[in-house]
Amino acid sequence: MRDRRSTRLAIRAAVLSYDDNPCATDPAACVRYESDGLVLVADGSITYAGPFAADRVPAGAEFHEYRDALLTAGFIDAHVHYAQTPVIGACGMQLLEWLETYVFPIEQRYENLEFSRTMARLFFAQELAAGVTTTVSYCTVHPVSVDAYFEEAARLGVRAGAGKVLMDRNAPAMLCDTVQRGYDESKRLIARWHGRDRLFYAVTPRFAPTSTPAQLEAAGALFAESSGVYMQTHLAETRAEVEWVRELFPDSEDYLDVYDRAGLVGARCLFGHAIHLSSRQWHRLRQAGAAVVHCPSSNFFLGSGLFDLRGALSADTPVRTALGSDVGAGTSFSPLVTLSEAYKVAALRGETLMAHAAFYLATLGSAHALYLDDRIGRVAPGYDADFAVLDLAANVLLRERLRFAGSLEETLYVLMTLGDQSCIRATYVAGRRVYDRDNPGV
Repeated sequence: MRDRRSTRLAIRAAVLSYDDNPCATDPAACVRYESDGLVLVADGSITYAGPFAADRVPAGAEFHEYRDALLTAGFIDAHVHYAQTPVIGACGMQLLEWLETYVFPIEQRYENLEFSRTMARLFFAQELAAGVTTTVSYCTVHPVSVDAYFEEAARLGVRAGAGKVLMDRNAPAMLCDTVQRGYDESKRLIARWHGRDRLFYAVTPRFAPTSTPAQLEAAGALFAESSGVYMQTHLAETRAEVEWVRELFPDSEDYLDVYDRAGLVGARCLFGHAIHLSSRQWHRLRQAGAAVVHCPSSNFFLGSGLFDLRGALSADTPVRTALGSDVGAGTSFSPLVTLSEAYKVAALRGETLMAHAAFYLATLGSAHALYLDDRIGRVAPGYDADFAVLDLAANVLLRERLRFAGSLEETLYVLMTLGDQSCIRATYVAGRRVYDRDNPGV
C-alpha cells in the first residue's frame, strides 16, 4: 500500500465537535461549532481547530476544502461482528434461532485465512465508507480470523480492537474450543497484536450461555494479567437469553453477576445491548466504570427490546455508553442510520433523543466508553486526526430539506433522519484521507 500520509494538512469546512456529554451538562457548554472552520494536522495529530484564516495555513501544507459539508470526529463503532458481514440482512428471527440458523454456519468458514482476509477487507471498506475510524469487533473462535482483522486494520492505520471468541459449550462442535485452548490462543494473540500500531485486544467470551464457568474464569484471568486489554461480551439482549442464563447459572444473583464473579466487570469492559437490566445491575456498571453499547438497529431487527439510553446518559452518575452497529444483526454500517434507529427507540420509550446527544454518542461518548477520550472523539489540538466529512448536499432531498433548517440542531436531526452512508464525502485516519466518495482511487 502506498503511503498516503501528509505530514502537514489543512482542511477547510464547517467543523463540529463536543467537549462533554450534552445530556448531563448544558449543551451550550458542550458544543464546539465553526461554520467556516480550519483544521490543521501534522504527523497524524491535530495542531489547530478553529475559525478559518488564510494566514493560518502553513506554507507547503496540503489543502483540502469542503463546501456544503460538515467535518466531525471520526465515528466509533464499539460493537460489531466483522465475521457476520456475509449474513447481514438475513431473515430476522429471534436471537437464539438466528445464531443457530445463520451465524454459526458462516463463522465456521473463518478457519480459512484467505476467506477471513477477504471479509476483513470488505468489512473495513464498508466502515470507512460510513465514516467509521475506530471499530471494536468480535472475530470467531479461529485465531486466523483475528489475524486477518488486525492485518487489515494495521494496513489502513485505523484504531481497532478485537478478540477471538471464546465458546466451550452450547455451540456447534466446530466452533467450540476448550478452557485451556481458548486461554492459550488468546494469550498468543494478545502478545502478537495488543499495543501494535493503533490496535488493542479484547478478551471475548461470546456471552455467558456459550461459556462454562471455568472458561469465564479463564477469561477473567486473561483480562487481569494482560495490561491494558479490553473485555467485550453480550449482556441481557433478550428476555429469553436472560432466562437461559438464570437456568445455567442458578447461584448468580443476575446476568451481570455471572460476569462479575469471573472478574469481568470493570474499566475497559464493554457489554453489548444491556437492554433488560435491573437497577442493581445499572448501579454496578456505574460503580465499576464498565461500559454498555447501544445497538438499536440490531435490537429492532431481532425484536430484542428498547434500550434505556436516557437512563444511561442522563443519570446523576451516567454509565459509560457507546454506539454499535452490531452488523450482522444490525442492518447498516452507517452511524447516521444507527442514530436514526436510536431516535426511534427513544420515541417508543416516550422520550426524545437530542441530536447533539446523538452525535456526541457516536464520537466523544463512545471514546469515553472506551477510555480513549484523551485521543479520539474530538476535533481539538492534540487529538488523533480521525475525521468524517458529511456532505450536506448528498442528494436533492437532503439539500432542499436543509435549506429550511433553522439551527445546527435541526441540521443534525435531518442528517441522522435522512442520511446514510452516501452522505460521507471523505474519511480521514490519522491525517490520511483513506476514503473519498468522489475519488475512489484515493
